[in-house]
Amino acid sequence: MKKILFIIMSVCALFTACKIDEPDKDLHRVVFDPGNLKFISTSLNTKKETSSALYGNQKALESLSSKNNQLKMGSEIKLVTWKYHENPQYIGGTITGELLRVETIKTDKNGKTSYQIQNTPGTENFQPNKEERIKYIMSYKPVVRP
Repeated sequence: MKKILFIIMSVCALFTACKIDEPDKDLHRVVFDPGNLKFISTSLNTKKETSSALYGNQKALESLSSKNNQLKMGSEIKLVTWKYHENPQYIGGTITGELLRVETIKTDKNGKTSYQIQNTPGTENFQPNKEERIKYIMSYKPVVRP
């Protein structure tokens, strides 16, 4: 009798332990490929629940590291912004979710700076002042790695 009871309890435990829970099945995570650009810095906006990562080439890194905040010729910077969500696997953690926009700043050989924004569907209403956005993006300071 004890063996039958043990087998029944084991089977019940097996079926309850194998419940598959997919809390993030509605989230659409996008991995951004920066190409030849390197990671420079990151930021988090808790009010808007967004996280951003700044990527750039070597000239952009040198420009952001200098004190005058002037882009060198040939600089390329991309600020990538995602909506973030609670991480279902770790309490108190967050993960990136939907890609909201990619903002690109480039400086040509003549020193002319251009700003371009790529909004994802559903976020087309984000049309910022170009000069303010350039100034904001240039305020990022590179992460210092030991």
